[in-house]
Amino acid sequence: MNRQEDYLATLHAKLMAQAKTIQVLMDTVEQQYAGGGSTMELLTQNLSLERIVQRKTEHLRQQGEALKQALKELQVTQSQLIHANKLESVGQLAAGIAHEINTPTQFIGSNIDFLGESFEGMQRIIHMLNRQVERTEGDTISLSKSMVNGLMTEVDWEYLEEETPAAIKQSKEGVKRIASIVMAMKEFSHPSSKEKAKNDINKLIETTVIVTSNEWKYVADVQTDLDPDLPLVSSLADELGQVLLNILVNAVHAIEAKIKEGGGAEKGLIAISTTSLGEDVQISIRDTGVGIPEDILSRVFDPFFTTKTVGKGTGQGLAIAHDVVSKKHGGTLKVESTLGEGATFIITLPIEAKDDDKSSDANH
Repeated sequence: MNRQEDYLATLHAKLMAQAKTIQVLMDTVEQQYAGGGSTMELLTQNLSLERIVQRKTEHLRQQGEALKQALKELQVTQSQLIHANKLESVGQLAAGIAHEINTPTQFIGSNIDFLGESFEGMQRIIHMLNRQVERTEGDTISLSKSMVNGLMTEVDWEYLEEETPAAIKQSKEGVKRIASIVMAMKEFSHPSSKEKAKNDINKLIETTVIVTSNEWKYVADVQTDLDPDLPLVSSLADELGQVLLNILVNAVHAIEAKIKEGGGAEKGLIAISTTSLGEDVQISIRDTGVGIPEDILSRVFDPFFTTKTVGKGTGQGLAIAHDVVSKKHGGTLKVESTLGEGATFIITLPIEAKDDDKSSDANH
């Protein structure tokens, strides 16, 4: 990424130098005309200048083409980097997602075993009643109270009557939980259109909170205050989802660091809110982590800049988030922080795509 930018800067400097050379040559000829040289001298110099200008113009054209190609390659590289970051995130979340699915799966399995045993007990009661019906003539069935009570005690009916509905309810909740996790992961990992579409930002946030639940639930509580009347936003859903995930995971790491330093409670807090601001919407993600020192606050969105330990971060997450918000959505991503108290990331997005954003989409 940096090599591409260095190459573009070098090309730009060369173009400026070429333009300056042509200007110097033009100024020289004008001075000679003003000084009154011979016609032949002026004609020769003019022809020489035209040849030089032609060569320089062709050179500028070639460098302009190279610049266009470099820009295309930069866009491709940027897109690949975002995709790689997303795949990395999915890989890191996979173990947590498996754990989140495994937990309800286990108690659903246990409940099914219990319901199987419960059915056997109820089946015995039904069989007993059927035998009594077969032995009885007429419409009246005679049942011994002691026989019924004995059978009820044998199958532990009081326990079954209380626990069977609870097992069914718990199993249904487990199935619902698994379905929500699978759906959230599907929505997060599924690539959206390369063109902006109207998206529900609140739903994107809820999806991100679900797929990252195993990341934050042991170190923080997540509170959401989402504006129910928030308008749909013209956006790239998968890339905006990646932005939210990067910031949320960054908040988790900040809280983990504070807990390890002994400066925080057992669990921290991540508060996420949305609000409408006329033609824009704003997303606020606040954490109670270690905070960011003032002297590096302006560098947190720089590529490869990180304060995390080796293996904990690549320094690309926030840089990609800033690029997606500012360049691809025409919005802003800012951070406010107090050392030792936490940080707040504020995303502002235009509700409608701007013209320059639309044109940039077509190039992706």
